[in-house]
Amino acid sequence: MAEPPKKTLVERMRSLFFSDPAFREPWRTIPWEDEESLQYVRDYKPVTDGINHLRVLLYGPVGAGKSSFINSVVSTIRGRMSVPAAASATTAGRSFTTKYETHYIKIGRGDQGTYPVVFNDIMGLEEGDTQGVHPADIKLTMKGHVKEGYMFNAAGPLSDANPGYNKSPSLDDRVHVLVCVVSANSAEITDSVLRKMAEIRGMARDQGIPQMMIITHIDEACPETEKTLRNVYMSKHVKQKMKDFSSAVGIPMNCIFPVKNYSEEIEINDDVDTLILSALRKMINFGDDFIDKMEEKEEEK
Repeated sequence: MAEPPKKTLVERMRSLFFSDPAFREPWRTIPWEDEESLQYVRDYKPVTDGINHLRVLLYGPVGAGKSSFINSVVSTIRGRMSVPAAASATTAGRSFTTKYETHYIKIGRGDQGTYPVVFNDIMGLEEGDTQGVHPADIKLTMKGHVKEGYMFNAAGPLSDANPGYNKSPSLDDRVHVLVCVVSANSAEITDSVLRKMAEIRGMARDQGIPQMMIITHIDEACPETEKTLRNVYMSKHVKQKMKDFSSAVGIPMNCIFPVKNYSEEIEINDDVDTLILSALRKMINFGDDFIDKMEEKEEEK
């Protein structure tokens, strides 16, 4: 059989620069306009004694969109735009969040209580050893030792003599899911920040805390997702970004979720909500499994 003719240089260049940026079929499938997942999230309640809230801790580089993700989650669950977490559109390389704060999600209007999933926001990771949150502070946070409102100090981590140190944390104070937040359109994560992230992941691993990753700003990183968010799992660029982050940080692909935070919108968008709910449902499942393990360990004591 004769060999097929070799492609000319022009043909090879055309193939390189004009190849289809999208897969023919989505490589991950999710249900769009997912009312069932919204109800699942709203109905969730921990069943373990001593735990009233499933606690999700967000960490990541400065400007990744941690606070905006919290606002987007709250907006999705409440069904209207909400901004409980202060967020900045321009961080100038410095963390806008400076204190430890728990964000509760109100049920309806008035005094109807809150949903039992809470998010904790912390100072961002920055370059060098004297900028941003210390990995040691994140370890203390995971164990429940950081009190509400503690102001993070770039000069050094929290000590047990500080008034912001919780000496007797409950199971409810501890973190049940650790979520790394990164931006799809940011510059490459520096070696210094990657080392901090690796240290934090190791601390969470030693405590058995489940870990996930959220990739924000996917609408700005790819022409396919800029057209419509429903192309997210058709986009070759987005999948490659997920692979790159997975390789750099060490979080498996099935624990990585691309999302778009609410930013320019003034009304709720079904496609934005669907991606957020897809990630949020997994956070609840992973966190609930960890709570079960915590209960088993308490019973063994």
